[in-house]
Amino acid sequence: MERVLGIGGYFLRATDPEALNAWYRDCLGLDADEHGLWLQEAGPTVFATFEPKTDYFGSHTQQTMLNFRVRDLDAMLAQLRSKGADVAEETQDMDGIGRFGWVTDPEGNRIELWQPA
Repeated sequence: MERVLGIGGYFLRATDPEALNAWYRDCLGLDADEHGLWLQEAGPTVFATFEPKTDYFGSHTQQTMLNFRVRDLDAMLAQLRSKGADVAEETQDMDGIGRFGWVTDPEGNRIELWQPA
């Protein structure tokens, strides 16, 4: 049986694609090239499904949520706040899994930030 090898891309609709690309570059350090190619560091990726009424993604109109692995959650959240990003106040610790925080991008997409254990 054939199987997928990994995530090949994640695509977002945006009213201003250039501005949203700049936000991801300037606030999160996502250094994609002019074609969107980003060579990320190796590490775990979680693929999980949620019940339709979950509040975990924020807005009920958001059908998916992007999760980025980070080295230092506190430093990333401080960096985002210093740039005026919409950062959730709460964080979550999960024993053996890691720490989580959330930010909402300028287009209203809630993003999860994960510092693995």
